[in-house]
This record gives sequence, structure tokens and C-alpha cells, in this order.
Amino acid sequence: MGNLDFTEKTIESNSLFKGNILHLYKDKVLLPDGNTSEREYIKHVGAVCVIPIDGNDNVILERQYRYAAGLELIEIPAGKLNFPGEDPKSAALRELAEETGAIPKEITFLGEYYGSPAILDERIYMYLATGLSFGETCKDEDEFLEVFRIPLSDAVQLVLDGKIPDGKTQAAIMRAAVMLGKLSYVNK
Repeated sequence: MGNLDFTEKTIESNSLFKGNILHLYKDKVLLPDGNTSEREYIKHVGAVCVIPIDGNDNVILERQYRYAAGLELIEIPAGKLNFPGEDPKSAALRELAEETGAIPKEITFLGEYYGSPAILDERIYMYLATGLSFGETCKDEDEFLEVFRIPLSDAVQLVLDGKIPDGKTQAAIMRAAVMLGKLSYVNK
């Protein structure tokens, strides 16, 4: 890694749309070479996702329709932060309980995920939940999903077969599998 500075500096920022979840901007920026350009991007409050794994190495997954993609997708439990600065770990615990009823003894931070950093600043905080016990679910009233379990090894295979196109779910499954020693990793 070099030590060149590729930072683009904002000259002018224009808000084009402010919604409940997303805010669209078009900015004029100063490029590292001194020229200017425009950047269109979306600001988002941030989100969390959790890969819950039970004592039998089963992953709890969800199947739900995603309007923007126009598809039913298989995903891990996830949701947006309720406000800027909300503690991601608390949000992850909330989303996991709401959607699956799962309450973990351990929750481990897996890292951050940026799904489309060229146009979206959404940062997704990824967690692994283990030592699960179960209570009641409390889904949002506009949330329709099917919760199911499959072996972690099957989830890895679904990712490798291209049957889980959701990026955060792919990343979390593969990271968890490596961390738990269920998938070999070669560091060359």
C-alpha cells in the first residue's frame, strides 16, 4: 500500500432528496490532481446484520421479498439503526430478537460491510451470535419473512453456488465459517 492521498474534498454539497431512510446528494468535489468532478451519493443512517448459529452449527436464515431487487432473497437477520449514533451491538441484539426470537449468550463483532461504497455511505456492522435461547418474535408490521435453519456448511455451499446473492449475508457466512474453523483459510 502506497502513501498517496486520494482524498476528494467537497467544494459544494446539494441535497436533492431527504426521505425517511435515505438522503440523496449531488456534490462538487476537488480531485487529488486539482481538477473538479461531481459525485451523486446516498446517505444512510447505517445498519446491522447478525449471523445466528445454534449449538448444532445451524444458521438461522430468513427468506423475504426485497422490493428494490424485485426478488425473494435469503438473508441473515438485519435492520437499520434507529438513529445516528445508536450502538450497533444493541441494534443487532434488537433485530435478532425481533425477527427470530433468538437471544445470544455471546455476540461477536465480525467487521463492517459497505455494500456499494461508490454511491452509498451505508455502513453495516456485522455480528456473530452464539449460545442461543429463544423467546417471542416481534416483527415490524410491514415485515413478512420466513425464518428457517440450515447447517452452516450448507449455507457456505449456497453462497458458493450463487444462491445467496445478498452481499452482507455472503460476507457474514464466510467470515463466521472461517472464525469457527468450519472453512479453511489460506493466508499467502
